[in-house]
Amino acid sequence: MNWISFKFPKSLKSSLVKNSLWGVIANVLQTVFLSLFFVIMARKFVSADFAHFLIASTIYQIMVAFSSMGLGQWFIREFDQAINKADFFGKFLKIQTGLGVLFYALNIAIAFILYPNGQIRWLSIILGSNIIFDNVIYAIKNLNIAEFKQKKTFIVLIIDGFLRLLLGCLLFLYPFSILTLSVFLIILRFLTLNLFIKVGSSNNMGLKIVWQSKVVWDDLKKQILLNWQFVVIGSVSIIYWRIANIIISKMLTLQDVANYEISFRIFSIFMILPVIISATIYSQFVKYYNSGNVEAQKKLYQNILIIYTCFAMLSYTFVYSFADVILPFAFGKQYNGAIIGLKQMFLTMLIFPTVLLQANLIVAIKFEKVDMWLNLLSLLLNVGGCFIGLLYFRTLSVINYSVFISFLIFHICQNLFLIKKGVTNFKSCLGYYIFLLIIISGYVFVAGRYNSHVVFSIFFSITAIVLITGFIRYQKDSQPLPDSPKTSLI
Repeated sequence: MNWISFKFPKSLKSSLVKNSLWGVIANVLQTVFLSLFFVIMARKFVSADFAHFLIASTIYQIMVAFSSMGLGQWFIREFDQAINKADFFGKFLKIQTGLGVLFYALNIAIAFILYPNGQIRWLSIILGSNIIFDNVIYAIKNLNIAEFKQKKTFIVLIIDGFLRLLLGCLLFLYPFSILTLSVFLIILRFLTLNLFIKVGSSNNMGLKIVWQSKVVWDDLKKQILLNWQFVVIGSVSIIYWRIANIIISKMLTLQDVANYEISFRIFSIFMILPVIISATIYSQFVKYYNSGNVEAQKKLYQNILIIYTCFAMLSYTFVYSFADVILPFAFGKQYNGAIIGLKQMFLTMLIFPTVLLQANLIVAIKFEKVDMWLNLLSLLLNVGGCFIGLLYFRTLSVINYSVFISFLIFHICQNLFLIKKGVTNFKSCLGYYIFLLIIISGYVFVAGRYNSHVVFSIFFSITAIVLITGFIRYQKDSQPLPDSPKTSLI
């Protein structure tokens, strides 16, 4: 594999600039706003109230994962070939709305079964109503991805994050309870939903046209029953992270709940870049598959793998070097216990971007059942590792290492499948793991003996030079790959 030369088709470069760049900017801004809101909550509420809010949010987020049925990837893939796109989207939106109502009821039931605490139950009732709003927004987001019009989505996301930050700032002027805050959050979510309907949805698919679409049993069968693999894939991706909050709340302390969530919030910030770019990459994988351009698909995978690996290494080394400074400054000394947990959690970041890339490729070539079973295997390994480890060690380290090990096995299994399909080979995969192990082990060794901030600066500079050199080589020496035929969109 050539590690310093990148080849991208012109249309993909255009999509990456228009969609991914907008997405990164918008999501960074939104994440900054939401992170500041999160920091304000951590500082203005006592640990118990803050932890109760996190627990109720976790239940809601797990239900959201199920309520959407994970059909976003299926919708994007099928939308490209749909004849009547407005009718196709209308049925998708209606089904998502109905599922939102159903899972809101389940959200309340589960909260009452698991937790006798009155505050957690009330928070679950209030925050859980987000499920209905989120499902409608989910449908519109995926429409914009399918039409390469994510810019609309990103504008609304920035507004949503800014409004939440303003709400958090009110706590400095008029302190109010966590329940009151939750009610205000629902009001803001309703405003965001209306913005998505008016601004974020396609100009060619007004709600009047969309809601004229009739949903019959065959539609439910086609979208849900025949695509249950996507339900599992989409659900597991959320449950994988959120189930830890439930386990921690039952087996560890409320302080541990807060420490884990703080670490995950920072982890989520670094997830933005690969997640946003992957939306565009996935669509391109689908187009290459539909046009039979296997070689272009393979080249795209190899080049994005290099970029994701560099990003993963920079993310881990940054957190390893600066976690001791960032956490106390942002959240206060009461959450210093999250520092070690954050460093442990970021072991997973070393392979998360490439796991996401490989999962997108596997689904794009219509092997979603394989991805589903790998997701289930990883989830079982994660949960099993958590419970077994906590029997002997009552510490957050068990949770973080369980996540990393299960992700690593997931990644290896993906590699084995892609080797079988001829996308990559054993030598490249083995080289990837050896390279990652040597670089990260060497960095930890050097950073432990010298100023870690200086060490990161040197490492960042070297990595940046390698990436820039690769792009310059491409501009001078390479010819763009033939692009897939353009698909007519509305």
